[in-house]
Amino acid sequence: MSLIEKLNWRYATKKFDHTKKLSAEQLESLLSAVQLAPSSMGLQPYRILVVEDAEIREQLREAGYGQQQITQASQLIVFAAETNLDEDFGKKYIDRIAEVREIGREHLAAFEQMVLASVNGQGEGEKIVWAHKQAYIALGVLLTAAADMNIDACPMEGFLAGKFDEILGLKEKGLTTSVIATIGFRAEDDSYSKLAKVRRPKSDLFIHI
Repeated sequence: MSLIEKLNWRYATKKFDHTKKLSAEQLESLLSAVQLAPSSMGLQPYRILVVEDAEIREQLREAGYGQQQITQASQLIVFAAETNLDEDFGKKYIDRIAEVREIGREHLAAFEQMVLASVNGQGEGEKIVWAHKQAYIALGVLLTAAADMNIDACPMEGFLAGKFDEILGLKEKGLTTSVIATIGFRAEDDSYSKLAKVRRPKSDLFIHI
């Protein structure tokens, strides 16, 4: 199938087959795709938790208004924004570039100034909002990659972020929950999988100037 066909095939899965799990290879490939997600200046100001522990997921389900996908799916993916975006965070990123590209750090001075100016030029609240937005880009890559691999997924915003932070100990990690997604394989009796996909018509959605 083409990518367009696979995007038509995917849907926000409401009922997963709890007996079907991603293989280690499938999970690794999916996470590799998410690792390659674009972000502003490449900073990736978020972390991604892969939650498999059944007891923790039961607690998270309570904080997710009882939505069954949280415990049925093969894995629960939690995107969490960094809350300590400071100069040290920016400098570590520059260090990483120098290491990966095998170039002297002095050649990155101009870019480093731009990165640090961006980090320092925002208030704490603004930086967290920005980090949340970047996490959503990664979520989009997850959903697209999952569809390409014939893996079902469901993006979810219906949860108590504060409770998720508490259950997962995110505050101590300098993180706060942005958005979550469940991944796995649809149950045969999930009626939502049989529904025609509804989107705004192109004539109404796209504006060509």
